[in-house]
Amino acid sequence: MLKNYLLVAYRNLLRHKGFSFINIAGLALGLTACLLIGLFVHDELQFDQFVPDGSRIYRVYTQQTTTETPESHASVSPMFATTLKQEFPEVEQTMRILMTGASLNLLQAGEKKIYVEDGLIADSTFFGIFQLPFKYGSPTGALDGTSSVVLAEEVARNFFGDVNPVGKELKINSTTVVVKGVLQSGLDKFHLKINYIIPLAAAQLPQQRMSNWGWQQFYTYVKLKPGADVRQTQAKLRDYLTQKVQPTLSENDKLTSVPYLQPLHEVHLYSSSFKYDSSVKGNITYVKALGVIAGFILLIACFNFVNLATAKSMQRAKEVGIRKTIGASQQQLMLQFLSETVLLTLVSVVLAAVLTSLLLPVLNDFTGKKMAFDLLRNPALLGLLAVLTLVVGLVAGFYPALVLSSFQPVKVLKSAVVTDGIFGRVQWLRHGLIVVQFALSVFLIVCAFVVFQQVSYLHNKDLGFNRDQIMFFPMRGENMNKQYETFKNELRQVPGVVAASIGYGFPGDQVAGDGLIVPTNGEKKEYPTTQLMVDYDYIKTLGLQLVAGRDFSKELTTDKDHAFILNETAVREFGLGTPQQALGKTVQWPVWNDKNPDSLKVGKIIGVVKDFHYKSLYDRLEPAVLQIFPGAYWKVAVKLKGTDVGSAVEGVKQVWTKFSPENPIEYRFLDDNFDEMYKAEDKLKSLLWVFTGVAIFVGCLGLFGLATYAAERRKKEIGIRKVLGADVSSIVALLSKEFMVLVVVAAVIAFPLAWLAMSRWLQDFAYRIDMPLWAFGVAGLLAAAVAFLTVSYQAIKAATANPINNMRVN
Repeated sequence: MLKNYLLVAYRNLLRHKGFSFINIAGLALGLTACLLIGLFVHDELQFDQFVPDGSRIYRVYTQQTTTETPESHASVSPMFATTLKQEFPEVEQTMRILMTGASLNLLQAGEKKIYVEDGLIADSTFFGIFQLPFKYGSPTGALDGTSSVVLAEEVARNFFGDVNPVGKELKINSTTVVVKGVLQSGLDKFHLKINYIIPLAAAQLPQQRMSNWGWQQFYTYVKLKPGADVRQTQAKLRDYLTQKVQPTLSENDKLTSVPYLQPLHEVHLYSSSFKYDSSVKGNITYVKALGVIAGFILLIACFNFVNLATAKSMQRAKEVGIRKTIGASQQQLMLQFLSETVLLTLVSVVLAAVLTSLLLPVLNDFTGKKMAFDLLRNPALLGLLAVLTLVVGLVAGFYPALVLSSFQPVKVLKSAVVTDGIFGRVQWLRHGLIVVQFALSVFLIVCAFVVFQQVSYLHNKDLGFNRDQIMFFPMRGENMNKQYETFKNELRQVPGVVAASIGYGFPGDQVAGDGLIVPTNGEKKEYPTTQLMVDYDYIKTLGLQLVAGRDFSKELTTDKDHAFILNETAVREFGLGTPQQALGKTVQWPVWNDKNPDSLKVGKIIGVVKDFHYKSLYDRLEPAVLQIFPGAYWKVAVKLKGTDVGSAVEGVKQVWTKFSPENPIEYRFLDDNFDEMYKAEDKLKSLLWVFTGVAIFVGCLGLFGLATYAAERRKKEIGIRKVLGADVSSIVALLSKEFMVLVVVAAVIAFPLAWLAMSRWLQDFAYRIDMPLWAFGVAGLLAAAVAFLTVSYQAIKAATANPINNMRVN
């Protein structure tokens, strides 16, 4: 019986080739999009799942209480780890990683030198928290002492080939260390990028720093004992800080944040808005959005099938009537039609699997992932496709099968007009499905426009400084660090170099946070600020604008130790009045000096610069302080002319080689750093355009099929109208009007949903566009135009046909 059902189903698919092609193409495209998105979503959800005891591991982060909007900071005080380990019996182990930013370090073995980033400086308990697999060596004692290092497998291979390097020496920035272990490859689903790990003891941090609650410079992890309640531990930690830590701190050192314990499995996807976080970030909002889009596309494809099958039912009414007359039951007919649906779905799934295999390498290149779609090596994936075939086939085919099998033989064999009873409900169903299809399409079009506008805004907004043609790089070698002024002067002599500056805290790069004390009415209040350690050419090199006062000057010797420049936000939030009124007022800064940590730098405000964005536009502008502090200098920014940049870069390289011949130069351009900040948004924009296009195309396939059958159903009416004098345009309008009304209804439904979704998405940005109203109008017009073009093809074809043929009785 089943074989007969499949044979009849196969013949029906061949007999109605056009119908079959539209259904297969639409369903295959929809399934391909769903499979690709599903692979991406599954990959994102796999982060840190392989870590043993991951359900007991948490990251400590804090939420600031002094800002207008809550800010989550991934970096915390080193005392959190100390306190949790000593005072909380439910804690099994703690571990700290020193926040170093995305700095490059020069690794050397023999004559081979390579700059390597993603080096961690961690407590010796690192492998007690994260039990990562070793290829060589052992995690036990791997980070003991001050001169050990654990390498990633790829780094070890680059320096030592395929031999075991344990016990061999390696230099990191001229410091000799001994390899104690090599991690196995395949840690791309770990939220921390690891190329090498050195012990925290090697940093030789002063004890007063490590016991300072205000020094927020560590990523801290805690592993709870089995059975411990994380909520209770979190509450106890907050109570401990309030009752036992706060009373011991001075007024200026009071804690202004609340600690949280973040589950390890949430670090990757739920930390997109965290500040000072160097982990591999995903975005749960984007993952959910892509999952919703996948569902939209699959719904549109399934709706296509339901629409086309119910429309096709009119051509199969007599077939059903005859089969019922000779004894076929409704259940047998339903099985017959469901068999056709499952067969059609099977062909679509096979085609979708082929397309997914072909397109996955492109998606991997785009996302930087290593996703695999190997059906032979992954039986679970093959089983999923089989289940998908049955589920989609049965769900999409159930209602059409119910409609077809419910035809009354007496009516259909008398060629009754099928517009009443269940057929009338079918028409409403088709209209409803078209509305849903185009509502989803309009929704996606609006979202794509809004994302495009916001991403363009991120890339093109005036940041308050000139970021074009600025190359920057860290200083390397003792000679360069000692003679940085001479080095800078020689850089300025290079043809094509406009200006050069050396400092710490360039836009788009690492910046330091610290307090600034502002005496007011006999009281001293400390404000959190961003500290930019600059030289005398910083403002000129970046093209900052002074709104009051003056720049630093070498001619005035007091500028080095007794002068500050603030941004407009600092003047406003410190209550200093206007920029002009702020000039000459005294401020104090606790100097970064380990030998005398209580020393203060006291100076006057000599200038105010216009606000400029030194961070991404996710972050609101914060108070910033510019000051001369050579002890923190470590990076160089070189402003180049717009013409012949290549020769200017070569000139800079030559000067570098003169001062640091043992170290190769590693440079970037400032605008590349800002572009890197918005990579996730750039990718979201591209994916939205692609999947919106797929959704519209799949919807149009169904609409094309429906228009075909609408024209077929009304061909006699069209013939009569032509005989009575109707022209082509009036007939096209007649056939198109029905679908245009449905598109308008779809737009009315989609617009408020799109407004709500995009308003929530834009809230993630401190600086964002206003909702573009034109996007809604353009989306509606675009959907209407696409629908009209799709329908009008069949309408024109029907309107230009010979009316004699249309009115001929078949």
